[in-house]
Amino acid sequence: MAGSAERSVTDPDADLVLLVGQGDRSACEMLVGRHLNRVTAVAYRVLGNSADAEDVAQEVFLKVWQHAVGWRPGQALFSTWLHTVAINLCRDRLRKRRETGLEDAGDVADERHDAEKTLQSSRVSHVVDKALANLPERQRMALTLCHYQGLTNIEAAEIMEVSVEAVESLLSRARRSLRVQLQDQIADLRGEP
Repeated sequence: MAGSAERSVTDPDADLVLLVGQGDRSACEMLVGRHLNRVTAVAYRVLGNSADAEDVAQEVFLKVWQHAVGWRPGQALFSTWLHTVAINLCRDRLRKRRETGLEDAGDVADERHDAEKTLQSSRVSHVVDKALANLPERQRMALTLCHYQGLTNIEAAEIMEVSVEAVESLLSRARRSLRVQLQDQIADLRGEP
């Protein structure tokens, strides 16, 4: 569960996790406040659906509440464990989608209310999200963890349970694939020749 690089780093969440393990609801609320946005964001990037992402985030924090009592400080950073749980829950949902043949529920509506710039940004974001969703699952996860979540390749490798070299290869292939997919589409959206 832990990498040697993480063992030497002090975990800023360790005390809160121990309190949650003792049933402290306010400590749990603090952990949710610290990590909810990132967990939801990683789930959204992997699943491409905000409702599913919110469901995954709820499941993640339910697992925090249920399993904090068994937390062992120093084995892994809490945030790494949290991302691992989120990725595993996303994998479960993706697997279930494939097994049942369900398609994505559709595009998520843009809730921002800023005129033309927002519309243009929304279009570009939609194209990028669609291209990201077309990547193979492992490439999408690696890119989401490293680029969107700002994790290191080492942390992403631990979460994905692969080698650092595998993460680097996945990132390289994902970026190359995105570049090919997006090259013409982004130019068209920006009105470039």
